Amino acid sequence: MFEVAGAGACLVTDRWEGVEDFLEPEREVLVAQNAAEVAAIVTDLDEKRALRIGSAARKRVLAEHTYGRRAAEVERIFDLAFQLYRDLEDLRNRFGSVVQTADAVIVGSYVRDGVTIGEWVLATARGVTAFYDIDTPVTLAKLEQADFEYLSPDLISAYQIYFSFSGGRSLSQLENEYGSPAARALYCSADPELYYPEEIGRRWILGYLGTYSDDRQPALNSFLVQPALRLPMARFAVCGPGYPDQIEWPPNVDRNQHVPPDQHRRFYSEQRFTLNITRASMREIGFSPSVRLFEAAACGVPIISDTWDGIEMFFEPGKEILLVQSTDEVVSILRDLPDRECARIGARARRRLLRNHTPRQRPIEFVTSLAEAMR
Repeated sequence: MFEVAGAGACLVTDRWEGVEDFLEPEREVLVAQNAAEVAAIVTDLDEKRALRIGSAARKRVLAEHTYGRRAAEVERIFDLAFQLYRDLEDLRNRFGSVVQTADAVIVGSYVRDGVTIGEWVLATARGVTAFYDIDTPVTLAKLEQADFEYLSPDLISAYQIYFSFSGGRSLSQLENEYGSPAARALYCSADPELYYPEEIGRRWILGYLGTYSDDRQPALNSFLVQPALRLPMARFAVCGPGYPDQIEWPPNVDRNQHVPPDQHRRFYSEQRFTLNITRASMREIGFSPSVRLFEAAACGVPIISDTWDGIEMFFEPGKEILLVQSTDEVVSILRDLPDRECARIGARARRRLLRNHTPRQRPIEFVTSLAEAMR
């Protein structure tokens, strides 16, 4: 995506959660749901607008999404040196001794030539070798389809640690089915220096931040659209790209295609409640909290969420998060829960996040797992 946008081409992409964090839909990228929408874009798009979209995307990539920018961010956050390699030969020639003598070497998911690089790391490194998966449900699905884009079953059993975005039974599957010596959860988190409560007026009784997804839309209908119809005097919000034009939103639902990342905190703070809906693959595997869940908790806004295995590990139902399974339950919460109890639930969730789910805790968990492997 960044290569195409960086070349100044007008990019058409499928819908996926978080695309708006990288390129702004309609201004820097065009989002389509199916072949018919792609055909309509190709047929109807004015050449001047296509050029404007490509130019805007290129400016965004140059400003935020270059290798140099990522390297600077990593150096700033972790106070370490960050170096890039051109290709596999350059990686081997320039960094062979570094990989060989490092205490730990970690290969990430979605790394290009990940299988080849993983095999080289395993043959070269003397320290602990690990794999870090930022989307375990997708990886497991790819493995079942024999799609070894960046990871193969042989590598799973050879890496000493498998750090997984998801916990629960995915860890058992990685160990029992694929032979991982140590599968460990390394969940995402939210930075409380970026996400915190803002004392501003409430605009919406309930809001949702997320890209359109076929598998999430039924829950959005049940937990937000139907409550909006039943509470016509209250205001609701749905923010995110990719929603089909044919969706008929109630008049009291505000729609916004894009909320920039630096405005997420304000968006959460303007809601009395925020809605969390989980991707089907994450819901099915369980123990897969999204970063949006932690961001909302950090902002102290009470969360109404769908239910999935393991959610109680992160926030206590009824005290730190409100779990629902029907429209009636959502309406009851929105209509009957006192403001004081709303504030308490949001405050408890924020305290739980500060204890367990920030960038301060995750490195401790990470280093502890590495130390165990070194024994």
